[in-house]
Amino acid sequence: MSALPATGREWHLVARPHGWPKPEDFALREAPVAAPGEGRILVRNLHFSVDPYMRGRMNDVKSYVPPFQLDQPMEGGAVGEVIASEAEGFAVGDHVLHGLGWREYAEVAARHATKVDGSVAPLSAYLGVLGMPGLTAYAGLFETASFKEGDAVFVSGAAGAVGSQVGQMAKLKGASRVIGSAGSDEKVRLLVEEYGFDAAFNYKDGPVAKQLKEAAPDGIDVYFDNVGGDHLEAAISSLNVHGRATICGMIAQYNDTEPAPGPRNLALVIGKRLRLQGVLVSDHAALQPRFVEEVAGWLRSGELKYNETVVEGMEKGVDAFLGLLRGDNTGKMIVSPAR
Repeated sequence: MSALPATGREWHLVARPHGWPKPEDFALREAPVAAPGEGRILVRNLHFSVDPYMRGRMNDVKSYVPPFQLDQPMEGGAVGEVIASEAEGFAVGDHVLHGLGWREYAEVAARHATKVDGSVAPLSAYLGVLGMPGLTAYAGLFETASFKEGDAVFVSGAAGAVGSQVGQMAKLKGASRVIGSAGSDEKVRLLVEEYGFDAAFNYKDGPVAKQLKEAAPDGIDVYFDNVGGDHLEAAISSLNVHGRATICGMIAQYNDTEPAPGPRNLALVIGKRLRLQGVLVSDHAALQPRFVEEVAGWLRSGELKYNETVVEGMEKGVDAFLGLLRGDNTGKMIVSPAR
């Protein structure tokens, strides 16, 4: 076995952001690399994920996931190559998915690592279409929103890692109409021309409620919410009786310093008998085998398409995260460290 690296770089949170995070809230630091202990593996990260939910972990508040600790490496999904192993079933050269991203090298308990197969899809896909975002889309559409054939579906943030998969999955399962919103004309074209959405609009071009009604004159049956704010309010107006909304994310208000006003039309939930339900992917682990089998099949057949925005270089990790919050990405935002 070749000599292990003595040190590796890792991103630390050094100050809790107030409003939009700033580069000075983070620090890229050199840290010693330890040989793995018993039952553990040492992984050289090839790709790590930056995701909107990470903004919430930067606040010192009680939530469904513990906050990042100051002056400690941040965490998140990562795919890498095993370079040392003290765990049965894991060999040097294996590729694994694990939760210690934001660093070049990770010493991981084997029970928290999953082998992945690069012949099924590129390794980075296990952070996106075959990973947490893909499973979020799958579970949020089919379980939380109780999607059924013939439903009309509206997806906000539809060019992102989750939204782009929701729309395509709905089409593959027989949606009568799929509408998406995005933040640029280029992304709108992508939704219609590459992902097969029936209609899409740029939310910056005018009131969301007006554009949604024009795109879905007969209303919608399912809303998949990645944005919140005016998108949620518009969806409540357009949802048909017994409509369902999966509340996955509210990126429009993650950096607000004051509480966001609630939808002004929430009373419509009563008369329309709407169901609005949040989704956490961790509640749907039992779906994983079915999800991987079905989505891998769609990828092989070319029926399901995906995009990645890959940022090269460990030192660009925070830039990638801030770009994600601005909507600079198309599809999954991924950082690929390199020495």
